[in-house]
Amino acid sequence: MGGMKTPPFVYQAVRYHRGRLSLIDQTRLPGRLVWLRIRSAAEGADAIRRLAVRGAPNIGVAAAYSLAVEARRLGDREFEPRMIDAAGELISARPTAVNLDWAVRRMLPHIATDRSPSQVRRLVEEEAVRIEGEEIERSLAIARAGLKLLRDDSAVMTICNTGSLAGPGLGTALGIVLHVRAQGRRVRVIACETRPLLQGARLTMLELKRAGVPARLIADSAAATFMPDCDLVLAGADRIARNGDTANKVGTLMLAILAQEFGKPFYVAAPGSTFDHKMKTGKKILVEKRDPREVTSFGSCRVAPEGAIAINPAFDVTPARFITGFVTEKGILRPPFRRSIARLPREKQP
Repeated sequence: MGGMKTPPFVYQAVRYHRGRLSLIDQTRLPGRLVWLRIRSAAEGADAIRRLAVRGAPNIGVAAAYSLAVEARRLGDREFEPRMIDAAGELISARPTAVNLDWAVRRMLPHIATDRSPSQVRRLVEEEAVRIEGEEIERSLAIARAGLKLLRDDSAVMTICNTGSLAGPGLGTALGIVLHVRAQGRRVRVIACETRPLLQGARLTMLELKRAGVPARLIADSAAATFMPDCDLVLAGADRIARNGDTANKVGTLMLAILAQEFGKPFYVAAPGSTFDHKMKTGKKILVEKRDPREVTSFGSCRVAPEGAIAINPAFDVTPARFITGFVTEKGILRPPFRRSIARLPREKQP
């Protein structure tokens, strides 16, 4: 991508080498850097489900490599149906992020064929490597496209974690910030803590500290107070409909509404693999509901009384009318989004 290199301060959260898949267990950060060895598709699905690996691009890559690991693990007997079952288990691990479904379905044509198991093992591994390489290239292109949005010493508000822990290479929204830093330019961040699992506090602040980017951490509920202090809001995405409606970490809708109220630009950074061209609007995006205990407890400490009823959506859907533009590997998409998104090259599907 025009000579751009991945800076040394970024993480590589998913590693695959000669049949061995390892993931950073992000539930243990920032306290400890722990690597998980994934030996089967079931273990890969579990890591995705419990957010040991997370971020839409990264879970797609992790799922693809989990299928490559599964192919090596299985014997030749009933190989194809067992691989199809493994693919289904991975797809169902988390329903909202389109990258997961997209990546696994890219593997299926190599599985459901009349090829021998040994041929399939080679092909699914090659496809997984290709998917990762494409996502790395996309992240670098997104970072380059986003440079024009930030003047020197811009203040960016962001939510959740969208850096290298969320996607190969630089990530998405935070990847733009990391690239600005790698270019030697000044940038500041206001990071929302991001309930319920504090990915902003635990992961974004960790990546910014590692990169040497000045940052302030705020409670999600303080976003209105600090919105006047930022120049723009940068968020990631887990699924984007044809009209621009966007599913992202819960709290993103709040930031988009606040940004409009305060006259601040609100941009979503995402690769082409996150656009769901089959979904007309965001009304049918399935929003993942997580364990209520993630709200009634803080870590291992209960904070709500016994019997308290909690609702714990992992995502919300931001209507396209609140979004200033999408930063993609093909540049910045502007309204009307139905037209600009339609021009975005569609990802390869089986």
